[in-house]
Amino acid sequence: MRWRVLVSAPYMLPVLSEYHSIFEENDVEVIAASVRERLSEAELLPLVGDVDGAICGDDRFTEGVLRAAPRLRVISKWGTGIDSIDLQAAGRLGIRVCNTPGAFTDPVADTVMGYILAFARQLHWMDQDIRAGRWQKPLCVSLQERVLGVVGVGNIGVAVARRAVAFGMHVLGNDIVEIPASFLADTGLKVVSLDQLLAETDFVSLNCDLNPTSYHLIGQRELALMKPTAYLINTSRGPVVDEQALVRALQERQIAGAALDVFEKEPLPPDSSLRALDNCLLAPHNANSSPQAWRRVHENTIHNLLKGLRDSSPRSGRENA
Repeated sequence: MRWRVLVSAPYMLPVLSEYHSIFEENDVEVIAASVRERLSEAELLPLVGDVDGAICGDDRFTEGVLRAAPRLRVISKWGTGIDSIDLQAAGRLGIRVCNTPGAFTDPVADTVMGYILAFARQLHWMDQDIRAGRWQKPLCVSLQERVLGVVGVGNIGVAVARRAVAFGMHVLGNDIVEIPASFLADTGLKVVSLDQLLAETDFVSLNCDLNPTSYHLIGQRELALMKPTAYLINTSRGPVVDEQALVRALQERQIAGAALDVFEKEPLPPDSSLRALDNCLLAPHNANSSPQAWRRVHENTIHNLLKGLRDSSPRSGRENA
């Protein structure tokens, strides 16, 4: 049997030719989608009618899309986050969903530390001053003088905490899942409530998944708890933060600044108020950037796809009502 597979993962599309032999050996016909960041429901609907599998990025695989794909057996997500896929509908329809947990732990944790250092040492702003002809010496701090709050102490949160401890920072953590005692003993991380974490830390790193408990986890009330000298760093998912509430907090200098790798709408709209703020560092959802990590994810995503195709059965006879 020859499988038809839709590939819409932006990081994989440029290197598809490198995996041509693997696809051919496994009788896979690849349909490469044209995509910039992600495909909407409307963009996916005309593409999925006759595909058996999909390698996707953050595309909107809604129930409507899944029902429009009667042959679809497996969705292999490139990366970790699967919040853009309707998992309940996929389960009802017998569609397997796979991902690659822990794929980008190190590059994302490195990015978080990069932002912390940039804020603590005012690197970006000193560069701007020098280029503008100003010889000013802003107040900088040593990381050992500061406290980091990690919201979501999973793979990435753990890696962020370990890096911060190596710099001499004291670390507070918050998670809805119990954090291993061995890790707490090893790092000295103190588990506290979210409110206490926000009130007592100088940097807040968001490293949680996007789910019903984390949607707009950081809003107007939470931002008001933070110190006026504190910084918010989000490398998780855009909707974890109420973006409009954050804009207001930054405009009013309610907090010192923010670094955002992710946004509620991506790519960031040209008219976003965030673009005009001088106390906000912005990036194009690129904290995972690492050629070695990308290659591992390419290979694991293809492996998950092929295993899903082999192990699954046709959709006929499954719930379609």
